[in-house]
Amino acid sequence: MSLSESERERYRRHLALSDIGAAGQEKLKAARVLVVGAGGLGSPAALYLAAAGCGTLGLLDHDRIDLTNLQRQVLFDTPSIGEQKAAAGGARLRALNPEVRVIAHAVELRAGNVRELFAQYDLVLDGTDRLSARYLINDACVLMRRPLVSAAIHRFEGHLLTYVPDRGPCYRCLFPQAIDGMVANCAEAGVLGVLPGVLGTLQATEAIKLITGVGELLTGRLLTYDALEMRFTEFKVSRRRDCAVCGEAPTITEPEDMSRNSQDPEGIRRLSAAALHELLERGEQPLLVDVREDVEFAAGHLAGALHIPLGQLPQRLSEIGPQSQPVFICRSGGRSMAACQLALRANIESPANLEGGMLGWAAAIDPSIRVV
Repeated sequence: MSLSESERERYRRHLALSDIGAAGQEKLKAARVLVVGAGGLGSPAALYLAAAGCGTLGLLDHDRIDLTNLQRQVLFDTPSIGEQKAAAGGARLRALNPEVRVIAHAVELRAGNVRELFAQYDLVLDGTDRLSARYLINDACVLMRRPLVSAAIHRFEGHLLTYVPDRGPCYRCLFPQAIDGMVANCAEAGVLGVLPGVLGTLQATEAIKLITGVGELLTGRLLTYDALEMRFTEFKVSRRRDCAVCGEAPTITEPEDMSRNSQDPEGIRRLSAAALHELLERGEQPLLVDVREDVEFAAGHLAGALHIPLGQLPQRLSEIGPQSQPVFICRSGGRSMAACQLALRANIESPANLEGGMLGWAAAIDPSIRVV
């Protein structure tokens, strides 16, 4: 796929690199890359891939732009608030580089459409912020033999891994099983605005290297970044022979949707804000365990609540008696459900999930309490 004169001018700095040159730029022009998630990670990744001349660039996101997105999602601007991310992002990428074919997918990625969508592309970048989506993307890429560049961020930290079929571990090899809510998303835990810019740019770098065949990819290596310490750390990782999707006897043979809060296992109680309020009014004192982050807890919490952030819970379960029947609390109910499941595995009897979390409590019981 030869380059036009305008493309030769546009990509002159790439052509000057002997490792890329015209041959590498032509590979970029022929490439078909899908960016899943047009948020903090997908924004810089998509911008740099478009600028680099990635010939076909898909942008998949079903959300609309919110004011809170603009602190880190550099693909958008204030006048675009309320627009679909896929459409607005696609327009921005076309304006940046009209030589690139941009396809906007304003749909929610599900098991039912993932094969059809991924079949249109050679390489996938995961910029999502939900574990359920991350596992779906990973499993589909493994099953369809598509390379995947996966990144994740949390507060001031992030990590990055590149999966290439037959060349290294997949995401499940590193994190075999998890539940949505185990890691708070940006809305719940907060995130340093520039952090996804760093990780998203690294994703684009890995994609360009993979397409052009230059450099050493992050296969078999997990790269972590700590913005507060300004430190990159690398961990060697190996493919698991017992991996559920890429192992020697896989149990996952088709992409599957994972419920965002998983299924409620037997033994977990559901407790509404009204029901908990009634218990407290009667003078009963259930063990309240708030699993939100420090800043969320400090803003407002229920009196007497034990504060154990979800990330610390596995190490601190001994602080919860096996027969205490704790009530777990978070912002909206996702992390507290994950806490209930952790408690069950630790043989803590009859944990309860406060449905709707502190948002539900504020709406139904105490509107003066501050929830962030």
